[in-house]
Amino acid sequence: MTPLESQALAARLAARQLAGHTRARKDAALVSMADALLAASADVLSANEQDVAKSRESGTPEAIIDRLQLDTGRLHGMADGLTDLAGLADPVGQVVRGWMLPNGVSVRQVRVPFGVAGVIYEARPNVTVDAAGICFKSGNAVLLRGSSSAQASNRVIVEALRQGLSASGAPADAVALIEGGREVTDELMRARGLVDLLIPRGGASLINAVVTGAQVPVIETGTGNCHLFVDASADLDRALGIIVNAKTQRPSVCNALETLLLHRDVAAAVMPRLAVVMPDVRLHGDAEACAMDPRVTPAEQWDDEFLTLDLRVSVVDDVDAAIEFIRTHSSGHSETIVTNDLASQQRFVGAIDAACVLVNASSRFVDGGQFGFGAEIGISTQKLHARGPMGLPEMTTTKYVITGDGQVRE
Repeated sequence: MTPLESQALAARLAARQLAGHTRARKDAALVSMADALLAASADVLSANEQDVAKSRESGTPEAIIDRLQLDTGRLHGMADGLTDLAGLADPVGQVVRGWMLPNGVSVRQVRVPFGVAGVIYEARPNVTVDAAGICFKSGNAVLLRGSSSAQASNRVIVEALRQGLSASGAPADAVALIEGGREVTDELMRARGLVDLLIPRGGASLINAVVTGAQVPVIETGTGNCHLFVDASADLDRALGIIVNAKTQRPSVCNALETLLLHRDVAAAVMPRLAVVMPDVRLHGDAEACAMDPRVTPAEQWDDEFLTLDLRVSVVDDVDAAIEFIRTHSSGHSETIVTNDLASQQRFVGAIDAACVLVNASSRFVDGGQFGFGAEIGISTQKLHARGPMGLPEMTTTKYVITGDGQVRE
């Protein structure tokens, strides 16, 4: 038996034990996990400094460093995410729908855990805590496969979380860190029967590798080539405020703005102001955008994330042209319109096929915490089971409970 098989079997046993835990027991364990994480804060930050130093030495881009790096504020935010989860309703046992058949038989569709989840992710040690907390609260055990760049951080974090679980009387094997080379990731993707689902969280290459190579069912989280369209009717001051927030508030995350589409009627008024309100942002554009401002360089591509202080700009004729542009280049994550015209708003919202569509608001709101879900395990861009920020209900499946008093089928 391989080490991963042993961990998966232990996780399955832990998941069975979790099935009997009340909400009160799970919530107490989440608080204990948060306390243990904070108690280990010095060790976590020291380990994280090692990871960051190694990544910088290897030439890792600063956008990835930003995702990797922890400080006291981020660490406390991770612990707060666990305690916030403790304050949320337990999805396990919730009745999705129910009805009574004419013969008196009761049918209920009830939320239940998946069992054992595998999460494969890059760089971000906060995902270690978010995934552990969401999986535990929803009754699932989790096998965490972080990247080598965050190895030291993840080791200390997971050890603290397991200590918190043990201190509360919960099974420590409900949270486990999978270590090893690429072959271990491949083994995890083939662990059908031991692992019930996989969630990849990272760049396009990681997600594609898991989606195409896994034998275990996958919930696909996606990259964020997010667009914002400024309509002819838009309040330009409001539009610029949204653009600045969506691009600069944290550029290295998947819900940051990557492509700005300007209606031709407002483009000449908006273009000169972009460099003023975002002096640190490098602008890349189509021929018309470049002609309007000499600081704009030609865009080399329109399909990939920057995750940096770079922004593409294109001038379009109208809302339909914006919709067609987004259909061509969108990753299906989050798409925004800024408008004061109800017809344009309705046209855009109805025609855009994305997990989240925003009207007059920053795409930075596309986040489980901002939605009131507590933490999130990722943002799904697929169309089956879960779509958008994935909180507690999305980490459950359902089963039907049929209750009678002796009825038989005729």
